[in-house]
Amino acid sequence: MSSHASQEPVRDWAASGIPHLTGRFDGPPRIPPGHAATRARELGDWIRMASNGSVDIDGAALLAERAALTGHTRQGDITPGGAGRLLPASDGWVAVSCARPDDPLLLGALIEREVTEDDVWSLLAGWLSEHTRAEFDDRAALLGIAGGGVAHGAEITDAARDALYPSGVPRSVDGLLVIDFSALWAGPLCAHLLGLAGARVVKVETPQRPDGARRGNQDFYRLLHEGHESVVLDPTRPTDRATLLRLVADADIVIEASRPRALRGFGLYAEDFVADGTTWLSITAAGRDSDRIGFGDDIAASAGLVTSDDAGPMFVGDAIADPLAGLTAAALAMCAPGPGKLWDISMHATVAATLGGPPPPPARRDGDRWVVDTATGTVPLDPPRARNRGREIR
Repeated sequence: MSSHASQEPVRDWAASGIPHLTGRFDGPPRIPPGHAATRARELGDWIRMASNGSVDIDGAALLAERAALTGHTRQGDITPGGAGRLLPASDGWVAVSCARPDDPLLLGALIEREVTEDDVWSLLAGWLSEHTRAEFDDRAALLGIAGGGVAHGAEITDAARDALYPSGVPRSVDGLLVIDFSALWAGPLCAHLLGLAGARVVKVETPQRPDGARRGNQDFYRLLHEGHESVVLDPTRPTDRATLLRLVADADIVIEASRPRALRGFGLYAEDFVADGTTWLSITAAGRDSDRIGFGDDIAASAGLVTSDDAGPMFVGDAIADPLAGLTAAALAMCAPGPGKLWDISMHATVAATLGGPPPPPARRDGDRWVVDTATGTVPLDPPRARNRGREIR
């Protein structure tokens, strides 16, 4: 699959809505580097082809869909949702998320200081100024902190080698059973697209770990889960554990978006089910062999997807690693897999593989809209839009 099938990454970025989510709050929108919007559009094309046209999506437009519903906008070195920061370390920059209730406590353990929500960022910034990106990465993985040092140069090239792309013969998923253990955005987007393609989707949660997205924007949650079945099973109860095992044994496709040890604790080993013919989609921050965790914003930035000005780097879009990984997982599920397949989808590698190419052009005002000038003409920057797959959400 070509990484530049459209040969127009700037136009794809412009149509995606992502530039309006990229840049300083009081500055112009910015075209990001690389070709992630083009990759997303190609993945959407694969899904359309594999579903015989029943899933007619623009993959690039999905990248900014959540922000269209939440109303979030660009905030420079702060994530659009406000829970993450880009902070300078002694040898570069670090992207950190502080979205969960326990995160201030974990960040306090990292810097070995007592912190509160009011002073966590200032104290973390002081600690990072005296430590390297690698030191942060090591401690963050140990403590379960979402974040990582921002990659550059050869670090991006090395990470990109683990990226996966759909290839070979597309397959229909119409009538297949999908068991979805995922939460938040990447995995649910994958499940949503497979459901649109005709698969039966069963979302599985546990009482201990419900999907955190249930507490977020309800329009967005319904958009991703409408038409799916839902079951809550407690694997500490023998009857629920047996039901869980039966569900997975019957599945054609399983979506997992946590480190493998989470499901192994329930007696579910991906390799066993793959040997019996299951397609297993494992979406993690940096691969199944990594202890790292992360959210879409910090993963994308640490993979190198940032834009910069004289004040430093800025986040690109809204948690862009999530929809890009979700599209990738759905497209991989729609590849003829043989007798069984374990897809090890690293969100970090997925983003890193979209970087490279010439620097993007700047945006300028043209009346009441922002535009960019390219060699083939002037291109308007579209704002983020959300569509219920054909019906615009207003």
